[in-house]
Amino acid sequence: MVAGDRVAAYMPNMPETLVAMLAAASLGAIFTSASPDFGVQGVLDRFGQTEPKVLVACDGYYYGGKTIDVLDKLGEIVGQLPSVKRVVVVPYVHQAHDLSHVPHARLYADFVKPFAHIDDIAFAQLPFDHPLYIMYSSGTTGVPKCIVHCAGGALLQHLKEHRLHGDVKPGDRVYYFTTCGWMMWNWLVSGLAAGATLLLYDGSPFAGENHIIFDYADAEGMTHFGTSAKFIDACAKFGLKPRETHKLTTVRAMMSTGSPLVPEGFDYVYRDIKADLQLSSISGGTDIISCFVLGSPVLPVWRGEIQCRGLGMAVDVGRRRPPGARREGRAVCTKPFPVMPIGFWNDADGSKYHAAYFERFANVWCHGDFCEITANGGAGHLRPFDATLNPGGVRIGTAEIYRQVEKLHEVVESLVIGQDWPPQNPNDVRVVLFVKLREGLALDDDLVKRIKQTIRDNTTPRHVPAKVLQVADIPRTKSGKIVELAVRNVVHGRPVKNQEALANPEALAQFRDRAELAD
Repeated sequence: MVAGDRVAAYMPNMPETLVAMLAAASLGAIFTSASPDFGVQGVLDRFGQTEPKVLVACDGYYYGGKTIDVLDKLGEIVGQLPSVKRVVVVPYVHQAHDLSHVPHARLYADFVKPFAHIDDIAFAQLPFDHPLYIMYSSGTTGVPKCIVHCAGGALLQHLKEHRLHGDVKPGDRVYYFTTCGWMMWNWLVSGLAAGATLLLYDGSPFAGENHIIFDYADAEGMTHFGTSAKFIDACAKFGLKPRETHKLTTVRAMMSTGSPLVPEGFDYVYRDIKADLQLSSISGGTDIISCFVLGSPVLPVWRGEIQCRGLGMAVDVGRRRPPGARREGRAVCTKPFPVMPIGFWNDADGSKYHAAYFERFANVWCHGDFCEITANGGAGHLRPFDATLNPGGVRIGTAEIYRQVEKLHEVVESLVIGQDWPPQNPNDVRVVLFVKLREGLALDDDLVKRIKQTIRDNTTPRHVPAKVLQVADIPRTKSGKIVELAVRNVVHGRPVKNQEALANPEALAQFRDRAELAD
């Protein structure tokens, strides 16, 4: 291999994945990854564009008490990736392996055996902006964009976020729940540069009667507990009180991302998990492989807010406001920063890259998410800008609805969209709320009434949904984000592109041709 060749991983979050990334980096190769729960087309949509020379893959994975074999999928994938010259199969769920149907395949142990005697690794000396990673956009609106990040920028940014914002010290033990298809994996592994030990986990975070991660924290002396807002919300719904059942003496920081952490989530963490830790809601994205807004160990934690903007990140909102007005709008970054992508793969003239970030505001990076800059200097929240509704021409945020409806004990999770209404007037919408209830419960008139009243009492009458409907599951991306736009397309009879990007695409069927939405 030579510098610039691509190494792809179709792997769980396990040590061999990290070894493959470090080995690729030492050569100047470009590393790219996807988690093994991606289907064949989802992998081809990604690796088919970036044309890896080497593919490192597992034989299967575990989730929800099940063993899922991927060798058949692997053979199909490699058969459609002519760029691949070597497949390295990492045993994970099987002892014996028949690799005859996987072209160019060797087992991991056989592949590394010739190099066992090498003590010193020669690291290629390359420029600051030499590409290290190719990341992929979620792909829920089409074939994923291939976002190229450089080694110097990613390392500098991640070191800043780990050591200064996260207070990660040499010897700390850092955990983040993530798959290898999400940028938080790339963020996590940079903890090595801060001298930390990484605690890797693969599988459901709700195994072991919902408390396996808290067991893990105690057993391994976890110092930094990284998770999602949905995990925190689910723990609260389950009634877990780790403060009473676990020691958690070493945990001094907890980080949450994926969606905004609501004020009640802050209450739950400090009341029922641990009172003396730094709780950081953080937000950024694949586009910058890092954070725009995050935590600080030397600043106060404000209930329901992200503590601060990242050091060196000129984060603001993309609309000017009169003095004293709320500063809210599209999140922008007004000055260059180290982890701006060096480009998109196969975008020679940079036109796609420019269109993605710089068309809305001249010479200003527009991230696109909705953001509010608070009086405390942090961000009230950061959420996808598409997650707004405009009933009667008045913009409201979906997060405000979620926060209220998910207070109710019966509601596990919810999703809200704007349905074009009336159908002959596509310029107006009505609010439609879908709810997933606790097992065994059914939506009745009384619960609908309480849902609407809770929303009305705590927001405005415009937030109150015209329809409240029950569903068995909420569709989401593989990184755990709910897909309001995909559901809206299904409700309106429009196609949903690239369903391979979803963790549970079968859930979309519940939203199609609902008779309740015809009147």
